[in-house]
Amino acid sequence: MKRITPLLLLVLAIIFFRSCGSTNVVEPAVPQPTMPSVVSLAPSTTPEASPVATTTLPAPQVTDPVNTTESTAVQIAQTLMERGRAASTGYSRDQFGSAWKDVDHNGCDTRNDILQRDFTTVVLASGNCKVIGGTWTDPYSNESYTFLEQPSGAQIDHVVALKNAWEMGADMWSADKREQYANDPLNLVVTIASLNQKKSDSNAASWLPPYKPGRCNFIARQVAVKIKYQLYVTASEKVAMLKVLSTSECQDTILPK
Repeated sequence: MKRITPLLLLVLAIIFFRSCGSTNVVEPAVPQPTMPSVVSLAPSTTPEASPVATTTLPAPQVTDPVNTTESTAVQIAQTLMERGRAASTGYSRDQFGSAWKDVDHNGCDTRNDILQRDFTTVVLASGNCKVIGGTWTDPYSNESYTFLEQPSGAQIDHVVALKNAWEMGADMWSADKREQYANDPLNLVVTIASLNQKKSDSNAASWLPPYKPGRCNFIARQVAVKIKYQLYVTASEKVAMLKVLSTSECQDTILPK
């Protein structure tokens, strides 16, 4: 057995007394509550856009050129250009070329082309296209006529008279254009001589066909001619045209081709 030395006893005594005299108690650390992290959002440098009131506008109305194949005659008549009647100074039938050219080069002059177009039955001279007889219904009177010999009583009417055309713009045309106008089938119909003479150079304000149901097509043809050749109308002429075409009988009439 080992012997305890006095020095060892002294060291043990010191350690014992120190441990007994200490009043310090080491307490376990109390966890501190964790505070939620706070994120500070800096204000946006771009200001919030204010709501903008919006207004839905109707689609713009686009005005198209006149469509002469789909529009009614009364709609197209409203677009006719007005002006006063020019002086007839310088007018003569000769200004529109010699009568009844063969403008389509079919071997038949314009007069006989129109007679063949408008007659219900046609009698031709042997070996050529000259009409020497036939029957047709007059568009201005609705009367039927028959010619067994030379149809001298059947005349070709310029629906818009040559003199009227001259006064409303044709005086500025070339000779070739006036000749074309005088022979244009659009502006030509067969009528009885007496009515052709009564109509003469009148416009719609001063003469209308006595057969009232025929006025729709008569005025529609005048409108078609004025539009095609860009001829003016007088104010009273336009009023007369619109008055006819606005009636219930005529309001759906379209332009002839």
